[in-house]
Amino acid sequence: MPLPQTAPRGPSRPTPQPTDTPRTAPALRQSPRRGQCLWLGLALPLFLSGLPASAQPVAQPARPATAAPAALTESQAVWRAASRLGYWPSEQQVAAIRAHPGGARGWALDEVDRAFEASRQPARIPEQLSAVNTPLPEVFAEARREREAQQRAALAAPAATPAMDAPAAMQPAGPVAQPVPPASFVRASAQQAAAWRMLSCSDPSVENPLLSRMTEFWFNHLNVFVGRATVRPFTGHYAVHAIRPNVLGRFEDLLLASARHPAMLFYLDQNQNVAEGTPGPRGTTRGLNENYARELMELHTLGIDGGYTQQDVRELARVLTGWTVDPTAPTGFRFAPRLHDGGEKTVLGRRFGGAGAAQGEREGVEAIALLASRPATARRIALRLARFFVADEPPPALVDRLAAEYLAGNGDLRRVMRQLVSSPEFWDPANELFKTPYDFACSALGASARAVGTGAPGTPGNGMGMTGANARPPAFGLVLGYLAAAGQPVNGWQTPDGYGTDAATWMSPESLTRRADLAAALARGLAEPEHLLAFYDERTRERIRRLPPGSRAALALAAPDFMRK
Repeated sequence: MPLPQTAPRGPSRPTPQPTDTPRTAPALRQSPRRGQCLWLGLALPLFLSGLPASAQPVAQPARPATAAPAALTESQAVWRAASRLGYWPSEQQVAAIRAHPGGARGWALDEVDRAFEASRQPARIPEQLSAVNTPLPEVFAEARREREAQQRAALAAPAATPAMDAPAAMQPAGPVAQPVPPASFVRASAQQAAAWRMLSCSDPSVENPLLSRMTEFWFNHLNVFVGRATVRPFTGHYAVHAIRPNVLGRFEDLLLASARHPAMLFYLDQNQNVAEGTPGPRGTTRGLNENYARELMELHTLGIDGGYTQQDVRELARVLTGWTVDPTAPTGFRFAPRLHDGGEKTVLGRRFGGAGAAQGEREGVEAIALLASRPATARRIALRLARFFVADEPPPALVDRLAAEYLAGNGDLRRVMRQLVSSPEFWDPANELFKTPYDFACSALGASARAVGTGAPGTPGNGMGMTGANARPPAFGLVLGYLAAAGQPVNGWQTPDGYGTDAATWMSPESLTRRADLAAALARGLAEPEHLLAFYDERTRERIRRLPPGSRAALALAAPDFMRK
């Protein structure tokens, strides 16, 4: 996306680094079995024929044009409420929606308030995923110990490696035994962070479904990348303690929580942003790093066309000098006055520093508040929420109303969400949404009931960073493998813009095949899901009834009806 001439793009995107995303699970790498091929051959044509024409990845025969229904049926409204304000319609959730005096619309409004109240409470973290809850000073200490151990091992490695130029007769006759690496706290933290995301989105007894949705949305908006070594051990803590508690509060508070968290400070190099001329090691000098300031304006708040210039980016970077990490503080953050540029700055016409203006750390706090309060920010947030919850191309009138509500409420995100779910556009049958791979994984995991109990201890090497000998292998490894192969690894989007959520981004024949494979793996041994089929089109139900009973659950999870939300 080109930038305006007034704000040229600098080298702000983080340098790609090796990732620890899980490999595709074996069940998804293997060729489908004969029985799976049978229903897969039925699933894909059904799937493709049920998609909106604009989203279909391959040419389809023309179908007679039909007028869009004027309103959702009661069943369609229940599906939409459960699938957009959560990931899938559990039986308990469907019963609650149908029992609500205000129907699906009244339930949706109340669900916003329930999600807000849940966000005020600590997250339910199973003991086996406790690394996500590790206090930040301990995370810093464990990561440092692990890094130092790796450095010592690297220094010692040459002495234990046979010389490359030694005669063949002097080389070992067989493979050289390598020492078994110790358990990795950093790797376990990253894996458990991903596992918690899967558990929280697929098991309503662990997390309010809308709260999980909002955590996904805002983590993506304020994205950090688990593949960056310095970020990796902090990713789970960032999701649970910086994003989750603030997703339905004031946007300014959410921005501040993100800005001060070690995950963001490391990810966008804000910990390296210091006043020009600051003494560095061995007689060098250090200076500004504009990465975070630029993304704070372009992605987190104003947007690329939000009326700022490159000079504003540089001045904001000066305002934020001295915001850095503190390995010993409970918050992981500190303001270092000696690293701060105390001179006068001007950001978007407002003065910071100098006599009579905010100074020190307060400069950054007020600058973030300024950005959060701008009409351009309100419109950007409104547009992204409307795209996430309503339609890939939402009606402009809805965006205008959401932006106005944001400004009227001083960035109160709960007010904005209440406006969104009560809007006629949210319930308009014409405003369809197609599930992203993450949506599909969460909903298939939940609907197949494989989420329940998978927070129990796994076996060593299960890829979840869990240990223990009593539990069955969890489905999380299978689902995380699918997401990595599908291009949407959990916490693994590399750039700060976050992943797209529109159908065009995720629609292809290959992606549909992957979904069918995952559906087959999760549904193996499950009974026909009558609860889901009650919501499906009669044509879909008829196609499923043609299959052997043992294949019907798989097709139910791969059907086009299940892909809509």
